[in-house]
Amino acid sequence: MLKTPIARGVALATLGATLAIPTMAQAAFIEDTKAGLELRNFYFNRDFRENLNTENSKAEAWAQGFLLRVESGYTEGTVGFGVDALGLVGVKLDSGGGRTGTGLLPLDSGKPADDYSSLGLAAKFKVSETVLKVGTLQPKNMAISSSDSRLLPQTFQGAQVVSKEIAGLTLDGGYLNRANHRDSTNNQGLAFGGKGAGTNASGSAGITEDADDFFFAGGSYKLTNDLTAAYYYSELENIYKQHSTNLVHVLPLGDNQSLKTDLRYARSKDDGSSIIDNKALGAMVTYSISGHGFGLGYQKMSGDTGFAYVGEFTDPFLVNYVQINDFAFEDMKSWQARYDFNFASVGIPGLTFMTRYITGDNVDRGVGQSEGKIWERDMDIGYTFQEGALKNLNVKWRNATARGNIARGNNVDENRLIVSYTIPLM
Repeated sequence: MLKTPIARGVALATLGATLAIPTMAQAAFIEDTKAGLELRNFYFNRDFRENLNTENSKAEAWAQGFLLRVESGYTEGTVGFGVDALGLVGVKLDSGGGRTGTGLLPLDSGKPADDYSSLGLAAKFKVSETVLKVGTLQPKNMAISSSDSRLLPQTFQGAQVVSKEIAGLTLDGGYLNRANHRDSTNNQGLAFGGKGAGTNASGSAGITEDADDFFFAGGSYKLTNDLTAAYYYSELENIYKQHSTNLVHVLPLGDNQSLKTDLRYARSKDDGSSIIDNKALGAMVTYSISGHGFGLGYQKMSGDTGFAYVGEFTDPFLVNYVQINDFAFEDMKSWQARYDFNFASVGIPGLTFMTRYITGDNVDRGVGQSEGKIWERDMDIGYTFQEGALKNLNVKWRNATARGNIARGNNVDENRLIVSYTIPLM
Protein backbone atom coordinates (compact mmCIF):
# COMPACT_ATOMS: atom_id res chain seq x y z
CA MET A 1 0.00 0.00 0.00
CA LEU A 2 1.29 3.49 -0.81
CA LYS A 3 2.69 5.27 2.25
CA THR A 4 1.48 8.84 1.74
CA PRO A 5 2.08 11.63 4.28
CA ILE A 6 -1.61 11.51 5.16
CA ALA A 7 -1.49 7.74 5.73
CA ARG A 8 1.57 8.08 7.96
CA GLY A 9 -0.04 10.94 9.90
CA VAL A 10 -3.23 8.98 10.52
CA ALA A 11 -1.29 5.91 11.65
CA LEU A 12 0.72 7.96 14.15
CA ALA A 13 -2.34 9.83 15.42
CA THR A 14 -4.30 6.61 15.84
CA LEU A 15 -1.43 4.88 17.63
CA GLY A 16 -0.95 7.84 19.94
CA ALA A 17 -4.64 7.96 20.79
CA THR A 18 -4.80 4.23 21.40
CA LEU A 19 -1.94 4.48 23.93
CA ALA A 20 -3.38 7.57 25.62
CA ILE A 21 -7.05 6.59 25.92
CA PRO A 22 -6.64 4.20 28.90
CA THR A 23 -5.12 7.05 30.96
CA MET A 24 -7.83 9.52 29.94
CA ALA A 25 -10.65 7.53 31.53
CA GLN A 26 -12.95 8.99 28.91
CA ALA A 27 -16.13 6.98 29.30
CA ALA A 28 -17.90 8.64 26.35
CA PHE A 29 -15.20 7.39 23.97
CA ILE A 30 -16.18 3.80 24.74
CA GLU A 31 -19.86 4.18 25.63
CA ASP A 32 -20.71 5.95 22.36
CA THR A 33 -18.76 3.52 20.20
CA LYS A 34 -20.76 1.74 17.51
CA ALA A 35 -19.58 -1.39 15.73
CA GLY A 36 -21.18 -3.75 13.26
CA LEU A 37 -20.15 -6.62 10.99
CA GLU A 38 -21.96 -6.78 7.65
CA LEU A 39 -22.02 -10.11 5.83
CA ARG A 40 -22.56 -9.43 2.12
CA ASN A 41 -23.02 -12.28 -0.35
CA PHE A 42 -22.88 -11.04 -3.96
CA TYR A 43 -23.55 -12.81 -7.28
CA PHE A 44 -22.85 -10.81 -10.45
CA ASN A 45 -23.51 -11.86 -14.06
CA ARG A 46 -23.12 -9.59 -17.09
CA ASP A 47 -23.84 -11.27 -20.44
CA PHE A 48 -22.34 -9.45 -23.43
CA ARG A 49 -24.84 -9.54 -26.30
CA GLU A 50 -22.31 -8.67 -28.99
CA ASN A 51 -18.99 -9.94 -30.30
CA LEU A 52 -16.28 -8.04 -28.40
CA ASN A 53 -13.47 -10.02 -30.01
CA THR A 54 -12.26 -11.11 -26.61
CA GLU A 55 -12.26 -14.40 -24.74
CA ASN A 56 -15.02 -13.15 -22.44
CA SER A 57 -18.62 -13.69 -23.49
CA LYS A 58 -19.70 -12.76 -19.98
CA ALA A 59 -18.41 -11.37 -16.70
CA GLU A 60 -19.42 -13.54 -13.76
CA ALA A 61 -18.45 -13.96 -10.12
CA TRP A 62 -19.88 -15.07 -6.79
CA ALA A 63 -18.18 -13.85 -3.63
CA GLN A 64 -18.62 -13.33 0.10
CA GLY A 65 -17.76 -10.04 1.73
CA PHE A 66 -17.13 -9.12 5.37
CA LEU A 67 -17.39 -5.43 6.28
CA LEU A 68 -16.42 -4.44 9.82
CA ARG A 69 -17.30 -0.85 10.70
CA VAL A 70 -16.25 0.71 14.01
CA GLU A 71 -17.08 4.31 14.96
CA SER A 72 -15.84 5.42 18.35
CA GLY A 73 -17.33 8.14 20.51
CA TYR A 74 -15.35 11.27 21.38
CA THR A 75 -13.15 12.09 24.32
CA GLU A 76 -14.34 14.88 26.61
CA GLY A 77 -13.09 18.45 26.36
CA THR A 78 -13.29 21.38 23.97
CA VAL A 79 -11.78 19.24 21.21
CA GLY A 80 -13.11 15.69 21.24
CA PHE A 81 -11.01 12.95 19.65
CA GLY A 82 -12.17 9.68 18.14
CA VAL A 83 -11.16 6.90 15.75
CA ASP A 84 -13.08 5.14 12.97
CA ALA A 85 -12.03 1.82 11.43
CA LEU A 86 -13.18 -0.02 8.32
CA GLY A 87 -12.03 -3.61 7.83
CA LEU A 88 -12.84 -5.23 4.48
CA VAL A 89 -12.44 -8.86 3.40
CA GLY A 90 -13.60 -10.45 0.14
CA VAL A 91 -13.57 -14.19 -0.56
CA LYS A 92 -14.13 -15.79 -3.96
CA LEU A 93 -16.79 -18.48 -4.07
CA ASP A 94 -16.87 -18.94 -7.85
CA SER A 95 -15.34 -17.25 -10.91
CA GLY A 96 -12.74 -17.87 -13.57
CA GLY A 97 -10.22 -16.37 -15.97
CA GLY A 98 -12.75 -16.24 -18.80
CA ARG A 99 -15.33 -14.38 -16.73
CA THR A 100 -13.40 -11.37 -15.39
CA GLY A 101 -14.59 -7.77 -15.31
CA THR A 102 -17.27 -7.92 -12.61
CA GLY A 103 -15.63 -5.47 -10.21
CA LEU A 104 -16.10 -7.96 -7.37
CA LEU A 105 -12.61 -9.48 -7.22
CA PRO A 106 -9.08 -8.26 -8.04
CA LEU A 107 -7.03 -10.14 -10.62
CA ASP A 108 -4.08 -12.35 -9.75
CA SER A 109 -2.08 -13.38 -12.85
CA GLY A 110 -5.13 -12.68 -15.01
CA LYS A 111 -7.53 -14.68 -12.84
CA PRO A 112 -9.84 -13.59 -10.00
CA ALA A 113 -8.01 -13.72 -6.68
CA ASP A 114 -9.15 -16.21 -4.04
CA ASP A 115 -9.41 -13.46 -1.41
CA TYR A 116 -8.40 -9.89 -0.68
CA SER A 117 -8.57 -7.50 2.27
CA SER A 118 -7.81 -3.99 3.47
CA LEU A 119 -7.96 -1.94 6.66
CA GLY A 120 -8.79 1.74 6.76
CA LEU A 121 -8.37 4.05 9.76
CA ALA A 122 -9.48 7.62 10.28
CA ALA A 123 -8.72 9.99 13.14
CA LYS A 124 -11.56 12.41 13.90
CA PHE A 125 -11.78 15.63 15.87
CA LYS A 126 -14.97 17.36 17.03
CA VAL A 127 -15.50 20.94 18.17
CA SER A 128 -19.15 21.79 18.88
CA GLU A 129 -21.01 20.64 15.71
CA THR A 130 -17.94 20.57 13.45
CA VAL A 131 -16.12 17.30 12.70
CA LEU A 132 -12.77 16.85 10.96
CA LYS A 133 -11.79 13.39 9.72
CA VAL A 134 -8.34 12.46 8.40
CA GLY A 135 -7.57 9.09 6.86
CA THR A 136 -9.87 6.59 5.15
CA LEU A 137 -13.05 8.30 3.94
CA GLN A 138 -16.25 7.49 2.06
CA PRO A 139 -17.51 10.93 0.97
CA LYS A 140 -21.09 11.21 -0.29
CA ASN A 141 -21.85 14.58 -1.83
CA MET A 142 -22.51 16.33 -5.15
CA ALA A 143 -18.79 16.74 -5.91
CA ILE A 144 -17.71 13.14 -5.24
CA SER A 145 -19.52 10.03 -4.02
CA SER A 146 -17.78 6.76 -3.17
CA SER A 147 -19.36 3.72 -4.79
CA ASP A 148 -20.82 0.86 -2.76
CA SER A 149 -22.44 -1.08 -5.60
CA ARG A 150 -20.17 -4.15 -5.50
CA LEU A 151 -18.93 -6.63 -2.89
CA LEU A 152 -16.81 -4.07 -1.01
CA PRO A 153 -17.07 -0.27 -1.07
CA GLN A 154 -14.73 2.23 -2.63
CA THR A 155 -12.68 4.33 -0.18
CA PHE A 156 -10.44 7.38 -0.39
CA GLN A 157 -7.48 8.74 1.55
CA GLY A 158 -7.63 12.37 2.58
CA ALA A 159 -9.28 14.83 4.94
CA GLN A 160 -12.87 16.08 5.23
CA VAL A 161 -14.57 18.60 7.51
CA VAL A 162 -18.36 18.80 7.99
CA SER A 163 -19.92 21.63 9.99
CA LYS A 164 -23.52 21.96 11.20
CA GLU A 165 -23.17 24.94 13.53
CA ILE A 166 -26.17 26.77 12.03
CA ALA A 167 -29.58 25.09 11.98
CA GLY A 168 -30.47 23.96 8.47
CA LEU A 169 -26.99 24.70 7.10
CA THR A 170 -24.39 22.00 6.38
CA LEU A 171 -20.91 23.03 5.21
CA ASP A 172 -18.61 20.41 3.70
CA GLY A 173 -15.04 20.56 2.40
CA GLY A 174 -12.16 18.21 1.81
CA TYR A 175 -9.02 17.04 0.07
CA LEU A 176 -8.40 13.57 -1.44
CA ASN A 177 -5.26 12.18 -3.05
CA ARG A 178 -5.65 8.39 -3.12
CA ALA A 179 -8.44 5.91 -3.89
CA ASN A 180 -8.93 2.22 -3.21
CA HIS A 181 -10.91 0.50 -5.97
CA ARG A 182 -13.92 -1.63 -5.11
CA ASP A 183 -11.91 -4.70 -6.16
CA SER A 184 -8.49 -3.71 -4.84
CA THR A 185 -6.38 -3.69 -1.68
CA ASN A 186 -4.09 -0.80 -2.65
CA ASN A 187 -4.59 2.96 -2.45
CA GLN A 188 -3.67 4.43 -5.82
CA GLY A 189 -3.40 7.86 -7.40
CA LEU A 190 -6.65 9.41 -8.59
CA ALA A 191 -7.81 8.98 -12.17
CA PHE A 192 -10.35 10.66 -14.45
CA GLY A 193 -13.60 9.52 -16.00
CA GLY A 194 -15.60 6.34 -16.40
CA LYS A 195 -18.03 5.05 -19.00
CA GLY A 196 -16.78 7.58 -21.53
CA ALA A 197 -17.43 10.56 -19.28
CA GLY A 198 -15.63 13.75 -20.22
CA THR A 199 -14.74 12.58 -23.71
CA ASN A 200 -15.77 14.20 -26.96
CA ALA A 201 -17.02 12.52 -30.15
CA SER A 202 -13.54 11.19 -30.88
CA GLY A 203 -13.40 9.49 -27.49
CA SER A 204 -10.67 11.74 -26.09
CA ALA A 205 -10.65 14.15 -23.16
CA GLY A 206 -7.35 15.63 -24.30
CA ILE A 207 -5.67 14.91 -20.95
CA THR A 208 -1.90 15.48 -21.00
CA GLU A 209 -1.12 15.09 -17.28
CA ASP A 210 -2.01 12.58 -14.56
CA ALA A 211 -4.61 13.52 -11.96
CA ASP A 212 -3.00 14.36 -8.65
CA ASP A 213 -5.19 15.94 -5.95
CA PHE A 214 -8.94 16.49 -5.60
CA PHE A 215 -10.43 19.40 -3.67
CA PHE A 216 -14.08 20.10 -2.91
CA ALA A 217 -16.07 22.61 -0.89
CA GLY A 218 -19.75 23.37 -0.62
CA GLY A 219 -22.84 22.67 1.38
CA SER A 220 -26.61 22.65 1.58
CA TYR A 221 -29.15 24.95 3.21
CA LYS A 222 -32.73 24.19 4.12
CA LEU A 223 -34.47 27.36 2.90
CA THR A 224 -37.88 26.19 4.13
CA ASN A 225 -39.31 22.93 5.45
CA ASP A 226 -39.99 21.92 1.84
CA LEU A 227 -37.07 23.48 -0.08
CA THR A 228 -33.33 22.69 0.08
CA ALA A 229 -30.58 24.29 -2.01
CA ALA A 230 -27.02 23.03 -2.42
CA TYR A 231 -23.80 24.12 -4.13
CA TYR A 232 -20.35 22.51 -4.48
CA TYR A 233 -17.09 23.53 -6.11
CA SER A 234 -14.62 20.79 -6.96
CA GLU A 235 -11.31 20.49 -8.74
CA LEU A 236 -9.38 17.47 -10.00
CA GLU A 237 -5.98 19.12 -10.21
CA ASN A 238 -4.71 19.63 -13.77
CA ILE A 239 -7.83 17.96 -15.21
CA TYR A 240 -11.08 19.83 -14.51
CA LYS A 241 -12.92 22.41 -12.37
CA GLN A 242 -16.62 21.99 -11.64
CA HIS A 243 -19.49 24.01 -10.18
CA SER A 244 -22.52 21.92 -9.13
CA THR A 245 -25.92 23.17 -7.97
CA ASN A 246 -29.01 21.35 -6.73
CA LEU A 247 -32.51 22.42 -5.73
CA VAL A 248 -34.94 19.95 -4.14
CA HIS A 249 -38.56 20.81 -3.35
CA VAL A 250 -41.16 18.50 -1.79
CA LEU A 251 -44.76 19.69 -2.09
CA PRO A 252 -47.27 17.98 0.23
CA LEU A 253 -50.53 17.30 -1.61
CA GLY A 254 -52.68 15.77 1.11
CA ASP A 255 -52.92 12.40 2.82
CA ASN A 256 -50.01 10.17 1.73
CA GLN A 257 -49.36 12.32 -1.35
CA SER A 258 -46.45 14.53 -2.39
CA LEU A 259 -44.70 15.95 -5.44
CA LYS A 260 -40.89 16.03 -5.33
CA THR A 261 -38.87 18.13 -7.79
CA ASP A 262 -35.10 17.57 -8.06
CA LEU A 263 -33.20 20.05 -10.29
CA ARG A 264 -29.47 19.68 -10.98
CA TYR A 265 -26.95 21.69 -12.99
CA ALA A 266 -23.17 21.30 -13.26
CA ARG A 267 -20.60 23.29 -15.22
CA SER A 268 -17.26 21.57 -15.90
CA LYS A 269 -14.21 23.20 -17.49
CA ASP A 270 -10.60 22.20 -18.10
CA ASP A 271 -7.89 22.86 -15.52
CA GLY A 272 -4.89 23.21 -17.78
CA SER A 273 -4.26 19.84 -19.38
CA SER A 274 -7.55 18.74 -20.94
CA ILE A 275 -10.29 19.89 -23.34
CA ILE A 276 -13.13 19.35 -20.85
CA ASP A 277 -16.10 21.64 -21.48
CA ASN A 278 -19.49 20.40 -20.31
CA LYS A 279 -22.84 21.68 -19.08
CA ALA A 280 -25.03 19.02 -17.45
CA LEU A 281 -28.69 19.76 -16.81
CA GLY A 282 -30.94 17.27 -15.01
CA ALA A 283 -34.46 17.23 -13.63
CA MET A 284 -36.51 14.55 -11.87
CA VAL A 285 -40.14 14.93 -10.81
CA THR A 286 -41.72 12.24 -8.62
CA TYR A 287 -45.36 11.95 -7.59
CA SER A 288 -45.91 9.72 -4.54
CA ILE A 289 -49.21 8.35 -3.31
CA SER A 290 -49.92 5.53 -0.83
CA GLY A 291 -46.73 3.55 -1.46
CA HIS A 292 -46.60 4.28 -5.21
CA GLY A 293 -43.98 6.52 -6.82
CA PHE A 294 -44.21 7.78 -10.42
CA GLY A 295 -41.12 9.59 -11.71
CA LEU A 296 -40.14 11.38 -14.92
CA GLY A 297 -36.56 12.50 -15.57
CA TYR A 298 -34.66 14.48 -18.19
CA GLN A 299 -30.92 14.94 -18.63
CA LYS A 300 -29.05 17.00 -21.22
CA MET A 301 -25.33 17.27 -21.93
CA SER A 302 -23.99 20.26 -23.86
CA GLY A 303 -20.52 21.65 -24.60
CA ASP A 304 -17.50 20.12 -26.30
CA THR A 305 -17.22 17.01 -24.08
CA GLY A 306 -19.26 14.73 -21.87
CA PHE A 307 -19.68 15.00 -18.07
CA ALA A 308 -16.53 15.09 -15.93
CA TYR A 309 -16.01 13.17 -12.70
CA VAL A 310 -13.33 11.30 -10.76
CA GLY A 311 -12.60 7.77 -11.96
CA GLU A 312 -12.25 4.59 -9.91
CA PHE A 313 -15.99 4.17 -10.62
CA THR A 314 -17.28 6.91 -8.35
CA ASP A 315 -21.01 7.65 -8.52
CA PRO A 316 -21.58 10.86 -10.52
CA PHE A 317 -24.32 13.24 -9.36
CA LEU A 318 -26.57 12.75 -12.40
CA VAL A 319 -30.31 12.14 -12.70
CA ASN A 320 -29.78 9.39 -15.26
CA TYR A 321 -26.83 7.62 -13.66
CA VAL A 322 -28.32 4.13 -13.31
CA GLN A 323 -27.22 0.49 -13.01
CA ILE A 324 -25.08 0.24 -16.15
CA ASN A 325 -24.97 3.62 -17.94
CA ASP A 326 -24.61 7.27 -16.98
CA PHE A 327 -26.00 8.76 -20.24
CA ALA A 328 -23.29 11.43 -20.00
CA PHE A 329 -21.72 11.44 -23.48
CA GLU A 330 -21.14 14.67 -25.39
CA ASP A 331 -24.45 16.33 -26.44
CA MET A 332 -26.52 13.36 -25.24
CA LYS A 333 -30.16 13.93 -24.32
CA SER A 334 -31.87 11.28 -22.20
CA TRP A 335 -35.27 10.65 -20.64
CA GLN A 336 -36.30 8.43 -17.73
CA ALA A 337 -39.61 6.94 -16.61
CA ARG A 338 -39.59 5.30 -13.18
CA TYR A 339 -42.04 3.46 -10.94
CA ASP A 340 -41.56 2.48 -7.27
CA PHE A 341 -43.83 0.56 -4.94
CA ASN A 342 -43.48 -0.05 -1.21
CA PHE A 343 -45.57 -3.09 -0.27
CA ALA A 344 -45.84 -1.86 3.33
CA SER A 345 -48.82 0.15 2.06
CA VAL A 346 -50.69 -3.12 1.44
CA GLY A 347 -49.58 -4.88 4.61
CA ILE A 348 -46.24 -6.41 3.51
CA PRO A 349 -43.52 -4.35 5.23
CA GLY A 350 -39.96 -4.90 4.01
CA LEU A 351 -40.87 -5.68 0.38
CA THR A 352 -40.01 -3.05 -2.25
CA PHE A 353 -40.06 -2.89 -6.05
CA MET A 354 -38.56 -0.48 -8.59
CA THR A 355 -38.45 -0.39 -12.37
CA ARG A 356 -37.27 2.31 -14.78
CA TYR A 357 -36.60 2.86 -18.45
CA ILE A 358 -34.03 5.32 -19.77
CA THR A 359 -33.37 6.22 -23.39
CA GLY A 360 -30.69 8.57 -24.73
CA ASP A 361 -29.75 9.86 -28.18
CA ASN A 362 -28.25 12.80 -30.09
CA VAL A 363 -24.64 11.55 -29.89
CA ASP A 364 -22.34 12.31 -32.84
CA ARG A 365 -20.51 9.13 -33.80
CA GLY A 366 -18.44 10.76 -36.54
CA VAL A 367 -18.59 11.24 -40.31
CA GLY A 368 -20.69 8.62 -42.05
CA GLN A 369 -21.96 7.10 -38.80
CA SER A 370 -25.56 6.98 -37.61
CA GLU A 371 -26.74 8.85 -34.52
CA GLY A 372 -25.50 7.39 -31.24
CA LYS A 373 -28.24 5.94 -29.01
CA ILE A 374 -28.53 3.92 -25.79
CA TRP A 375 -31.48 2.57 -23.83
CA GLU A 376 -31.59 0.75 -20.51
CA ARG A 377 -34.27 -0.98 -18.49
CA ASP A 378 -33.69 -1.71 -14.78
CA MET A 379 -35.66 -3.62 -12.16
CA ASP A 380 -34.99 -4.04 -8.42
CA ILE A 381 -36.87 -6.31 -6.02
CA GLY A 382 -35.84 -6.29 -2.38
CA TYR A 383 -37.08 -7.80 0.86
CA THR A 384 -35.94 -7.31 4.45
CA PHE A 385 -37.18 -9.95 6.91
CA GLN A 386 -39.15 -8.26 9.70
CA GLU A 387 -39.20 -10.95 12.37
CA GLY A 388 -38.06 -14.43 13.33
CA ALA A 389 -34.62 -15.96 13.08
CA LEU A 390 -33.93 -14.11 9.80
CA LYS A 391 -34.95 -10.67 11.09
CA ASN A 392 -33.07 -7.83 9.29
CA LEU A 393 -31.70 -10.17 6.61
CA ASN A 394 -31.96 -8.32 3.29
CA VAL A 395 -32.27 -9.97 -0.13
CA LYS A 396 -32.16 -7.93 -3.34
CA TRP A 397 -32.29 -8.89 -7.02
CA ARG A 398 -31.15 -6.28 -9.54
CA ASN A 399 -31.80 -6.92 -13.23
CA ALA A 400 -30.83 -4.73 -16.18
CA THR A 401 -30.87 -4.81 -19.96
CA ALA A 402 -29.00 -2.24 -22.06
CA ARG A 403 -28.64 -1.76 -25.80
CA GLY A 404 -26.74 0.87 -27.77
CA ASN A 405 -24.38 1.66 -30.62
CA ILE A 406 -22.00 4.21 -29.07
CA ALA A 407 -19.26 2.06 -27.54
CA ARG A 408 -18.16 -1.55 -27.28
CA GLY A 409 -20.00 -3.31 -24.51
CA ASN A 410 -23.21 -1.26 -24.75
CA ASN A 411 -25.31 -4.38 -25.38
CA VAL A 412 -25.55 -6.37 -22.15
CA ASP A 413 -27.95 -8.29 -19.94
CA GLU A 414 -27.12 -8.16 -16.25
CA ASN A 415 -28.23 -9.76 -13.00
CA ARG A 416 -27.05 -9.09 -9.45
CA LEU A 417 -28.21 -11.00 -6.39
CA ILE A 418 -27.18 -9.51 -3.04
CA VAL A 419 -27.87 -11.06 0.38
CA SER A 420 -26.74 -8.98 3.34
CA TYR A 421 -27.00 -9.14 7.11
CA THR A 422 -25.44 -6.84 9.71
CA ILE A 423 -24.52 -8.14 13.15
CA PRO A 424 -24.38 -5.34 15.74
CA LEU A 425 -21.29 -5.76 17.90
CA MET A 426 -21.50 -2.67 20.11
